[in-house]
Amino acid sequence: MTVVPDPRPGLSSRPHVPERGPAAVSGTAPATRLAARDFHLYYGATHALKGITLDIPSGSVTAIIGPSGCGKSTLLRSFNRMNDLIPGVRTLGHLAVSGVDVGAPSTDVVELRRRVGMVFQRPNPFPKSIFENAAFGLRMLGMSDREVLAQRVEVGLRRAALWDEVKDRLDRSALQLSGGQQQRLCIARCLAVEPEIILMDEPASALDPTATARIEELVLELRGRYTIVVVTHNMQQAARISDFTAFMLQGVLVEHDDTRRVFTSPREKLTEDYITGRFG
Repeated sequence: MTVVPDPRPGLSSRPHVPERGPAAVSGTAPATRLAARDFHLYYGATHALKGITLDIPSGSVTAIIGPSGCGKSTLLRSFNRMNDLIPGVRTLGHLAVSGVDVGAPSTDVVELRRRVGMVFQRPNPFPKSIFENAAFGLRMLGMSDREVLAQRVEVGLRRAALWDEVKDRLDRSALQLSGGQQQRLCIARCLAVEPEIILMDEPASALDPTATARIEELVLELRGRYTIVVVTHNMQQAARISDFTAFMLQGVLVEHDDTRRVFTSPREKLTEDYITGRFG
């Protein structure tokens, strides 16, 4: 490893990892849902991701941690080809979702993004009703039957733990909701189209502590039903909600392992230095 950050004096305590084993590794080993093999990504001349090789098991929660600019969000957005929208991006290597090559010319990107949902850093509800926000993805997929839409919207809102709070005001503007409710509505919009995978890019960074706790509870409730990948700067959050943790630095995947092992006995000195506050 050629990356050697300058340590800062002083150590912070390691994040507490709850006493639980990863759900995804209990019993029979789960299938790999997301995979990367020697994956590189360039923004023009900038080499943003460098030889990423990674397996993410079905039904697990994986946290991706690392300092700002290390490539966390770039990797996350590669799995549903959101980076295609950025001029000058090119990739090498292989990404797969449930064994299907993400970058193949035959890949239906619309279907890929249905299967691999995305929740962004800041809540991004549309200036429409709560119902129409939750139904937006379904309408984009061509669904128009009002009864079916209502059923799927309710399922999405229930799974996002928002139904009981909004069921009597579905016709009101989503912009009237609190920040935490808006983020759960965005999660409901994602869940309504029945994805296999949910990618979350700092989903609680713009929220207050109470709303953050609710998002974390929701991730734990959804765990097992969906494969979830969460980018976070908050190491305590990663320790609380994830089965596996991946640590990235300057576009390199330094370490990926069971969360308890990463936070208590990391294999790499760079990982230990990061989680104990020597840099980052």
